Amino acid sequence: MSVADFTIFEWLMLAEHELLVFAGVFFLIGALDEICVDFVWIWLRLTGRAKAQTLGPEPSRGQIANAPAAFGVHLAGDAAIFVPAWQEAGVIGTTISHMLSHWPHSRLRLYVGCYRNDPATINAAIRAANGDSRFRLVIHEREGPTTKADCLNRLYAALEEDERRSGSAVRMVVMHDAEDMVDPAGLTLLDAAMETAVLAQLPVLPVPQADSRWIGSHYCEEFAEAHGKAMVVRDALRVSMPLAGVGCAIRRGALAELASRRVGGSPFAADCLTEDYELGIRISAMGGNTAFLRYRHQDGRLAATRACFPARLDFAVRQKSRWVHGIAFQGWDRLGWTRRPAEIWMRLRDRRGPFAAFILAIGYSLLVVASLSWGMHLAGFGVPRDISPELRAVLVVNFVCFAWRALWRFSFTAHEYGAAEGFRAVLRIPVANVIAIMAGRRAFAGYVRSLAGQLPVWDKTHHHAHPALAAAELRKFTA
Repeated sequence: MSVADFTIFEWLMLAEHELLVFAGVFFLIGALDEICVDFVWIWLRLTGRAKAQTLGPEPSRGQIANAPAAFGVHLAGDAAIFVPAWQEAGVIGTTISHMLSHWPHSRLRLYVGCYRNDPATINAAIRAANGDSRFRLVIHEREGPTTKADCLNRLYAALEEDERRSGSAVRMVVMHDAEDMVDPAGLTLLDAAMETAVLAQLPVLPVPQADSRWIGSHYCEEFAEAHGKAMVVRDALRVSMPLAGVGCAIRRGALAELASRRVGGSPFAADCLTEDYELGIRISAMGGNTAFLRYRHQDGRLAATRACFPARLDFAVRQKSRWVHGIAFQGWDRLGWTRRPAEIWMRLRDRRGPFAAFILAIGYSLLVVASLSWGMHLAGFGVPRDISPELRAVLVVNFVCFAWRALWRFSFTAHEYGAAEGFRAVLRIPVANVIAIMAGRRAFAGYVRSLAGQLPVWDKTHHHAHPALAAAELRKFTA
């Protein structure tokens, strides 16, 4: 039969078969990769190394209000908190007031970086600080937006100036975003970790959003599983730890050493879209010990940083495209590879985003083609091809792996948010996949533009709400 003799139905059947083989094989490879992480975590769990420790009783609000200075003894040294902000007037005030009230430590300095052409954020920050002597407002001499890393470098310069004036250096630098809701025990836990580690990360837990069950809330299951399993496995394997950019601390000396190795003397890569990820990788490459901290309060709440993530599809795609661009494309260019097998494995997992998006797109294309061919078959245009036993076996294994994956997603989400959110997490899998496909395409386009010489800008996430404004959720986490 010649090519010209092929009917539309036969072309569809051929396309369906080729897409099925391609998607089936690579879905299986990805599934096996995840299963390897699953079994490492199971082993850690059986040996007790994956279990979160339980914290002691928390001080009452009355104790905090009546003796705030006493909490300074819980820190072994001064802590500088960096919060870069650009057009965050809607959330920065709540973040500052929440942080200063829940972290009453006297040895804390809160550095908030703003831009001179963003007076709304500046005014909101000043009002929220309410004259607290621990608050430092840093105005960038350049107009915004630059990049988040550039704003962090400006905060670092302000810290250096304060240290020169006082004659003493801080013990650690803690990074947070403008919409974070810190955990009351977070600062003390990070400070204690600095005894043995140069870098420490607390888990991040997104707050479920009742007005965005499908978009804003889909981050819940992703972080619950990533920070409940994947990061635990990385910590146990002693490989580099990618920072989340919030709820993480770096020992001051390590940050200074990193700055000394960089042209210009600033520790953060201003031309990098995921400076937090790169910071964690570079600190590990310098030989610094890292620690992922999992603790629970006596009532079972995880000691973690909580935040509201984008509730709109376009904002979620924008945020995830920045992650894919910075981690996968820039990470490959800027950080390269190592010789350690475990490290290579984890960096491959970090950089699989664009290819995973492509495979997902192939999978959804397969659904469209299969629907068309099946419809034509029912209309009497032809008979479907038989599937080979090998391909049928691949499809069966993939189906079992999908069910296994859905079970894990439900379990980790339900453990942190309850069974109802766990079921929603399974239903949101197609939504997360579509967002991943769109983000992968956008990230690739951005990377191509960067190769043509376009400089990165702060492609920031817009926040329509702050977690502390959701009273029902706030009572769950801070009551």
